[in-house]
Amino acid sequence: MYSGAQISLYPMADDFVGIILGSIRALDRYRDTLRIETDDLSTLLVGPPEQLFPAMRDLFVAAARSGRHCVLSACVSRGCPGEPDDPRCAPSTDIGAEGPLDVRIVAAQEVVNAAPATGITVAAQFSHYPLSHGQYMDEIYGVIDFLKSSGVFDRPKNFCTRLAGDAGPVFATLEQAFLRFGAPPEGHVTLDVTVSANSPSRR
Repeated sequence: MYSGAQISLYPMADDFVGIILGSIRALDRYRDTLRIETDDLSTLLVGPPEQLFPAMRDLFVAAARSGRHCVLSACVSRGCPGEPDDPRCAPSTDIGAEGPLDVRIVAAQEVVNAAPATGITVAAQFSHYPLSHGQYMDEIYGVIDFLKSSGVFDRPKNFCTRLAGDAGPVFATLEQAFLRFGAPPEGHVTLDVTVSANSPSRR
């Protein structure tokens, strides 16, 4: 299996270089399990799918603690048929559309309920694409049911869903949507994610 994310961080500040470079240090604790490559456009994370969102959370929270308006943009994928299998990406937990939807929804809720708070309030919007599952609309409706019970559901928007709340449960909700819905473990699922903190428009 192959799983990873291309992420870009945008601090709206004169000292954006320092914020970006300082935030990337939050990824150091993941370097034993994730392949991490940064260039002038984005940072690539490759590794176990359950490690991707905690790493993104820690990166973004580190940037948001600056108090400046920060945005994270990410494309997250697992099971892409165009990528080679990578032993580094083997999940350590059960993932994918295995078992009844209602059971998976309850399991996802439990993970979100247990997510630790970070003290950073964020807004997020994302789109979920199950690309290799015959009953993909059932999976999308299952994700929607889960989101509505997640505690961080804000509202539906055109082509995406908006979440809001502490970064801990928000990123846990994104993670569970990615891991438990859309396709079997070997199936292809992608998420298009945008997260914002400290936006002046919120004031």
